[in-house]
Amino acid sequence: MEFSTIFTFTITLLLLLSPAFGKTSSPPSLSPTPAPAPAPDYVNLTDLLTVAGPFHTFLGYLQSTKVLETFQNQANNTEEGITIFVPKDSAFSSLKKPSLSKLTPDQLKQVILFHALPHFYALAEFTNLSQASSTPTFAGGDYSLNFTDNSGTVHINSGWSKTKVSSAVHATDPVAVYQVDKVLLPEAIFGTDIPPTPAPSPAPEIAPAADSPDAKSADTKSAKSSSPSSSHDEAASHRTIFSLGNFVMAIFMAIVVVFL
Repeated sequence: MEFSTIFTFTITLLLLLSPAFGKTSSPPSLSPTPAPAPAPDYVNLTDLLTVAGPFHTFLGYLQSTKVLETFQNQANNTEEGITIFVPKDSAFSSLKKPSLSKLTPDQLKQVILFHALPHFYALAEFTNLSQASSTPTFAGGDYSLNFTDNSGTVHINSGWSKTKVSSAVHATDPVAVYQVDKVLLPEAIFGTDIPPTPAPSPAPEIAPAADSPDAKSADTKSAKSSSPSSSHDEAASHRTIFSLGNFVMAIFMAIVVVFL
């Protein structure tokens, strides 16, 4: 009895210690699910332009034409992103001719739309854009810009105005905002009759000093040339003296004849 008990206990212990018996089945391994990509930060263009300024004039046009809503939606709700060229306040104040105040509401809206590209472009990508004949803007149609990359400086030709990118205000995908020195005026609205650059005024002639020899000779010549009556008076005086001499001679001859 004791032997059977011991035997049973030994067999049970051996089975428990056996690798085949003690091995537990592991659940099948599953590949980890990739974490979703973080959503890009929401960019508020109003806050950005207000802080980065001075862009108050351009921001005012964005709001009055309601283009701000279009740009804001493109910036945060599309995969393309947006690139905006923002003129400084001084660029608008120096704009005398042509004047934006004479445009219709639709034309003004097109001018503001003309300042953005419907895609995010980093500064390095303008090298490729410079190789294209033209780049379409948000205004669409004939409203395109020409870019030239000159040793890292991006130059912009709108058909009417020429300017360059002077600084990068914000350049993080999906929004790029670049400062420009002039307002971009589309040729489709303002035509091709670009006003020429005014020529510099000639330097004023410097008159010689009053006591210099040139001044004295100039004054003498001027006095002689400006008073022609002096020669006329002199000739009249000579004629008067000659006539008086003839009269005296005639009287003398008459007296001689009488006494003879």
